[in-house]
Amino acid sequence: MFPMKRIKVINEPTDLVALLRAMDTPVKKDVFQETSNGWVSLKSMEEKYGKEGVEALNFFEKLHLVETSWQIDSQFNKEKIYHSYYVSVHINTSASITEISDILYITQMDEKTYQELEQKIYDRVSDEGTFSGEFIKDMELTPTMLKSLVKRSGRLAIKGHRIERINPTE
Repeated sequence: MFPMKRIKVINEPTDLVALLRAMDTPVKKDVFQETSNGWVSLKSMEEKYGKEGVEALNFFEKLHLVETSWQIDSQFNKEKIYHSYYVSVHINTSASITEISDILYITQMDEKTYQELEQKIYDRVSDEGTFSGEFIKDMELTPTMLKSLVKRSGRLAIKGHRIERINPTE
């Protein structure tokens, strides 16, 4: 039986941020290539690539670029394993020039500036999540910029109109 060839469809312009950032380092690119070649464990990626490999897998999982399963290791412990989910991308979206410029600005923002903004948002998100409108006014961001910031993050997610923290061990 041949595996099904899945296509990632992007309809939301801010989803481009995550896609463009998914392969922005050699480690992310290598980790994704390994998930394309077969199932990999978090432990094996951590041993090979360190913390950055673990962060890459968690980011891919947030983006639904990898599927997960559980296996039993040699010590009879459950461990999560990962495999790439898609073989291609179909982009079907439109946005104003202003929205695209906000998306590209956040995508290309230097890491230090991005981390400072992400940390401000992360610190203000409550355990139940926080309404996104609170950040737009206080941080002087457009809705597109805020959504793009969160989609770039490996620690935050947007669910409806709420921003929530992600627990990578879930």
